[in-house]
Amino acid sequence: MGGKIDITMPAELEGTKAVVRSWLKAVGDTVRRDEPLVELETDKVTTEVPSPADGVLLEILLGSDAEAEPGALLGRLGHSAETRQTGRAEPAEALPSHSSASQEQGGASTSSAPTERGISTEQIREHRLSPAVRRAICQHSLDPAAIRGTGRNGRITRADVDAHVAARTAAPSSGSRIVPHDRMRRLIADNMLASVTTAPHVTAVFEADFSAIIAHRARHKAAYERDGISLTYTAYIVAACVAAMRAVPVINSRWHADHLEIFEDANIGIGTALGDKGLVVPVVHRAQQLSLQGIAARLHDLTARARSGQLKAADMKDGSFTISNHGVSGSLVATPIIIQQPQSAILGVGKLEKRVVVREVDGVDTIQIRPMAFVSLTIDHRVVDGHQTNAWLTAFVQAIESFGG
Repeated sequence: MGGKIDITMPAELEGTKAVVRSWLKAVGDTVRRDEPLVELETDKVTTEVPSPADGVLLEILLGSDAEAEPGALLGRLGHSAETRQTGRAEPAEALPSHSSASQEQGGASTSSAPTERGISTEQIREHRLSPAVRRAICQHSLDPAAIRGTGRNGRITRADVDAHVAARTAAPSSGSRIVPHDRMRRLIADNMLASVTTAPHVTAVFEADFSAIIAHRARHKAAYERDGISLTYTAYIVAACVAAMRAVPVINSRWHADHLEIFEDANIGIGTALGDKGLVVPVVHRAQQLSLQGIAARLHDLTARARSGQLKAADMKDGSFTISNHGVSGSLVATPIIIQQPQSAILGVGKLEKRVVVREVDGVDTIQIRPMAFVSLTIDHRVVDGHQTNAWLTAFVQAIESFGG
C-alpha cells in the first residue's frame, strides 16, 4: 500500500553541513504528520525535522553523529499497514554488544527493552530520551534525572551524557575536570581559526557619546512597550550601521579572488550569547528598509527566539555585516573581534559608562560627564584600508550622536 516516504534534510538548511544529533522516534514507532522526528545540529542552530506524513518510521539511514550533506536522505516512512505486512521494520540502532539481545526467527535481531537495563518507561517518556541517548544511558547505567539537559526545552542530548560520564569518571585528585566540546563549540573554533587564517584583521577604535540615544529612548520607550516592542540600544546601533553603510558602502561587501561584491541590502547580524552553550548570530535582513520601530520589533523577535532555542536556519542566513555588542558583559574594548566569514567587517560596541570628557561651549573648553562607549571596526585589510575604515566609523558615530536631532 503506497510507497516509502523519504525523510530528507530541510530545504532551509541547503548549503549548510549538519550533524544528526538524535532521533526522537525509534524504528517501528507510529508518527503523525509534522510531529518532530529527528534533530539536526549545525554550527548555528538545532533544527527539528518534522514528519512529512502520517505513518510508521521504517528506516533510519543516518544515525546519531552522522554528517548530513545538503539534500541528504535521513530515513524513510511507511504506512502502518505496510509494516504489518512485512512484520518488522529495520532496527535503527542496536544496543552495545554487551547488552542482552535476542534473535527472532528468520535471523532479524531486536534489542532488549530499556526497562531491562534499569530505565523505566516512565523515565523515557518524562525525559524524552532519543534512541542514541537511551543507548548511552543504558551502557553507563545512568539515572536520567541526574543529567542536566542542554537541548531544546531541557532535553538530554548525547553530548550531555558524554559530559556527565566524563565528569563522573574524572580523577578527584587531578585538580581539573574534563568538559567535552559540543558540536557548536567545535564549529565556532573552526570558523574562528578559518577567519583569522583567511583575512588579515585590522581594528580601528573610536569613541561615541550616547546622550542623544538615551534621551530619545527615554521619550519613546513606553510607547514601544505598549506595542509589545522592547526598544534596546541595539536597535539604535543597527540604525546607525545602516547610515554608515550609506556613507561607505564598501564595508558591506565580500571579497572574491578576482572582484569585490558590494551588497545593496544591509543584512546585519547580531551576536547573541547563549551562556555556556556558545553564541548565535541572528540577522536583521534588509535593515535599510526598516524604521527604528521596525528594527526594534525584528530584534525583539529574534532575540527572544534565540534564547528559547526557536531560531530557524533562515534567521541566520545571508548576513553581510555583524555587530558584537560585547560591552553588555562588561568589556570596554575587545580587539580584534574576529570577522564572520565571508563578510568584510565586524563592529564592536564596548560597555556604556559615564566618563569625563572635554566639550567646547561658546568657544570655551568645558569638562562634562557624558555616557560614552568605545566602538571598533575590525576589517579585512584585503578589502579596505584605514581611510574607508575611519570614514565608516566617523559616519557611525555621527549617526549615534545626532539621533533624533
